[in-house]
Amino acid sequence: MRGLTGFVGALLEAWQEVRVHRTRVLLSLIGVAVAVCSLTTVVALGAIVQQANQELSERQGGRPATLYVSAFRLDGAIDPANMDAAWSKVLERYDISYASRVQNTVQMVPFATGAVQVGTQAVDQPFGEMHRVQLTEGSWFSPTDEQQLAPRIIVNEVFWDRMGRPPLESHPVVALGGDGVPGAASGIPAGGTLAVVVGVTPASTWETEPTMIMLARHAEAMQKAATGERGSAAAAADPYGGGGAPQSQYEMWVPPELADALTAAVTRDLQAALGEGTEVNVSRQDWAQYGNDPFLVTKLVVIGIAVLVLLLGALGLVNIALVTVKQRVREIGIRRSFGATAGRVFFAVMMESVVATVVAGALGVVAAILIVQSPAMRDLVGQGMVSDFPPFPVDAAIVGLVAATAVGALAGLLPALVAVRVKVIDAIRY
Repeated sequence: MRGLTGFVGALLEAWQEVRVHRTRVLLSLIGVAVAVCSLTTVVALGAIVQQANQELSERQGGRPATLYVSAFRLDGAIDPANMDAAWSKVLERYDISYASRVQNTVQMVPFATGAVQVGTQAVDQPFGEMHRVQLTEGSWFSPTDEQQLAPRIIVNEVFWDRMGRPPLESHPVVALGGDGVPGAASGIPAGGTLAVVVGVTPASTWETEPTMIMLARHAEAMQKAATGERGSAAAAADPYGGGGAPQSQYEMWVPPELADALTAAVTRDLQAALGEGTEVNVSRQDWAQYGNDPFLVTKLVVIGIAVLVLLLGALGLVNIALVTVKQRVREIGIRRSFGATAGRVFFAVMMESVVATVVAGALGVVAAILIVQSPAMRDLVGQGMVSDFPPFPVDAAIVGLVAATAVGALAGLLPALVAVRVKVIDAIRY
């Protein structure tokens, strides 16, 4: 209890000294606040940059852990219907909600400037969340869209521009498939289907061709309709306007801790369902599949910059603190003459620096939060690549406060040692 009382008393005494000498320490505190603000801001922005890199990787390879499934036979192709049935049973058996087939093909689309073969990706509804698909307009497919008679599609900005950028609230439609030549009465190409545009994805500066995404069930229905109307083997083999029958890829998003067990189980079950002679490959392609941290370089750069900023702030504070304690030699001698021990003088001088830097550090952390959380800074750092901005990292604030405390202790250490070595008689004569 006595020790606690002494500690609190030292804190109050240090705060009073800071208030008395506030003009003298103001410059040093400004330097500490700026250094801590810079340190905290760099650490927080590093978290946003890492999030941007992760999301960019997840748009390509899926979120951790995404398992990619493929199967083939050496004696011939696997019946797509059998593969889909085996795939559905695996998803039901292991209660996997996030899974998708992916088909890459083309669709004939008539625009005002003429019909164009548009690259098309046919997926299942969970694909959007699995790959963090970004939309500039509209929304991703809803679970009920698969039940709609008219296919729903999501187009890129190039596609949308060629349509004249109609508002999505008006449910704009576009003709898909067929021969690409609008009919005289309906405006739909022979053998084609009207689809409703529900979303728009951003197009990179280098993208000059239209692309679109549709649900795999709608793609299958269009294939069956085209096959039934044409009634020929050619239509069955090429219902997508020259692209050939698409081959499905399969992927699932599972908890990372279950990835290895599910890899073995899915491989075993699919091989059993598809029969002997079938080779099944299940692999991961997400960024977390590697044992080493892929963002280690980014973290090291951020840490290096933060340490450099901290050292510069500490150096300036130490210089000012040494000058300050030399100006207080007479005061220290008087306190020693009234019975203050060397330990009390040492602790008091050091705590003055620590208390001041903690206050300055808190102000620096608040400033860093305001800077990092501002919309302008998020737009500048995110560059449109971050959809889930992380909250201000608590560890960045803790690092800032700990750094302020450490700088205060370091800056107060040398002056405190100098103060302890002051002789009473010399100090009074000073």
